[in-house]
Amino acid sequence: MKIVNMKTLDREQLTQAAQMLTDELPLGWPALADAEAEVNERWRDEADALFLAAVDGGAVVGWCGILPHYDGRVFELHPLVVRRDRQREGIGTILVNEIAKAARDRGALTFWLGADDEKPGGETSLANADLYDNLPDRIREFAPGTHQSAFYMKLGFKVIGVMPDANGTGKPDIFLAKRL
Repeated sequence: MKIVNMKTLDREQLTQAAQMLTDELPLGWPALADAEAEVNERWRDEADALFLAAVDGGAVVGWCGILPHYDGRVFELHPLVVRRDRQREGIGTILVNEIAKAARDRGALTFWLGADDEKPGGETSLANADLYDNLPDRIREFAPGTHQSAFYMKLGFKVIGVMPDANGTGKPDIFLAKRL
């Protein structure tokens, strides 16, 4: 497996990357056309953005990107996706570590992401809770459950904030970050 800049991918590989968004993150990219727009146009619109892909045997098996904020002192991880049949092989960890290094090399001090808890019933201790009531304690006592935030926390990210009801009543966006 190789980690490559997505600008080096051919049309078929870019379609594979887009299909991954639709397959693995359908709430964000329900149609392939939406996912293709994300894949094909994102880095053209964002100066200093970088997108890396994990390629194995010519097939894209995962990819991620960073977007600069605050004059390049903060970079957002957006998105991170790994093909379902290749999850739990360490590909996501490799991608996050590689893209974090690239952000640090570009002068970033902070690396952050937003992780929506929007599945029916919720996955974390913040789902279906009144987050306007004692939010600091709720963040301190945060339990990720089956949510992807558990993966990020294993990589050193901490919950730094929450946007209540971002995706509907009881469906927050959870902000995680770490110092680079």
